[in-house]
Amino acid sequence: MSVFSLPEGAQETGKSGPAPLVQLRELVVRRAGKVVLEIPHLELLEGEVLAIIGPNGAGKSTLLHVLALLLPAAAGEMWFAGHRVTRGDDLVKLRRRMAVVFQEPLLLDSSVKGNVASGLCLRGTPRREAEERAQHWMKRFGLEGLADRPARQLSGGEAQRVSLARAFALQPELLLLDEPFSALDAPTRASIFEDFERVLRESSITTLFVTHDRTEAMRLGTRIAVMMEGSVVQVGEPEEVFCFPVDEKVAAFVGVENLVPGRVVEQREGLAVVALRDAGIEVVSDAPSGRQVLACLRPEDVVVAPAPAGLPASSARNKLRGRITRLTPLGSQVRVSLDCGFPLVALITRRSAEELAFQEGTQVLASFKATAVHLIER
Repeated sequence: MSVFSLPEGAQETGKSGPAPLVQLRELVVRRAGKVVLEIPHLELLEGEVLAIIGPNGAGKSTLLHVLALLLPAAAGEMWFAGHRVTRGDDLVKLRRRMAVVFQEPLLLDSSVKGNVASGLCLRGTPRREAEERAQHWMKRFGLEGLADRPARQLSGGEAQRVSLARAFALQPELLLLDEPFSALDAPTRASIFEDFERVLRESSITTLFVTHDRTEAMRLGTRIAVMMEGSVVQVGEPEEVFCFPVDEKVAAFVGVENLVPGRVVEQREGLAVVALRDAGIEVVSDAPSGRQVLACLRPEDVVVAPAPAGLPASSARNKLRGRITRLTPLGSQVRVSLDCGFPLVALITRRSAEELAFQEGTQVLASFKATAVHLIER
C-alpha cells in the first residue's frame, strides 16, 4: 500500500495555508474481488478536523482503517508527514504516531488509570511522565474520581471517556475517530461531545472524524467530506457542503428536503428565473436559459405566514401561495408540509405554529430569498 504526495522537495502552487499531513491518490480497496473504496485524491491538512459523513455502507470506516494502516489498499499511494508509505516500512512505528478511537471502547482488564496510561507504557514512555499525562487527561475528561475503578465496571459513557483520554494522552500527530458517540444514549452523548469538542479545539490535533450525524460534522469539521458508494463525492467547508451540495444524493443526505425539478426559462445577469411546475421562482445563479435543473431549498430557509389578501412587502423575492397538507411535531419545531403547486417543506418553531393557529388545510404564504435556493444542473 502507498499514499500520495508530491515528489520530495516539490510544493503545490496556488495554495497557501497548512500543509497536508496525509495525502491519498488513486486509492483502491477491494474485498472479495469487488472495489469497495475508490478515492482519486484526498488530503488531510495539518491542524484541521476533517469530518467524514455519508450513509451506512458508504466506505467511511474502510477509509479510516486504511489511514490507520490497519487495512492494505490494492492500489494507490498514501503519504504521511512527507513520507510515502510502502509495504517495506515499519508500520508499527508509523502507527505510533497515530491514535484511533472506535465506536465500541476497547479497554484492558485493569483500572481506569491503567487503561489511560496503557498506550504510553507500550510506547516506552518513562513511568513518571506516563502517570502525569494520564492524570492530566483523566482530569480533562472528568475521570479523576474513577482512576482506581476497574475499567469493566464503567458505564458506556465512562468507558468511551477512557478511550478518548487514552488517545489524547499519546499526543498523536493524527487522531482517527470512527463514530465514537453513536452507541451512547442522547444525554450521555451530549455531555461527552461537549467535553470532546472543547479538548479537540484546544489541542489542534489533526483529526479525521467519521460520523453519520450531520450536527456533529457541522460542529467539529473544519472541512467536511461526503462519501457515497465508496467514493468521496464532495469536500468543502461545512457551509459549502450543506448549502451547495453537488448532486441530488448529497443534497438529500445533508438535509435538503426540498428538491424540485424545474427549467431555467430566463437568465438576467446572474438571476435565473426557474419554472417549477405551475410556479416560477427567481434564483441567484448563472445557469443558462433552457437548462434543466433541480432546485434545492432547505426547510429552515422557508418562511410561512397566513395568506393575506395581497402579497406583503418582504425582502424575499419568492412568494408562493400554498396550503398546509401536514404538520409534524419535532420537539421544539414543527415540520410544515405544503402544496404550492409542488410539494414544499418548511421548518418553524412550535410556538409560531400555535400562535398562528396552523392546521391542515390552512392557506398560507411561503416565502424565501433568491440566495436561499441552490440549483443543481441536470
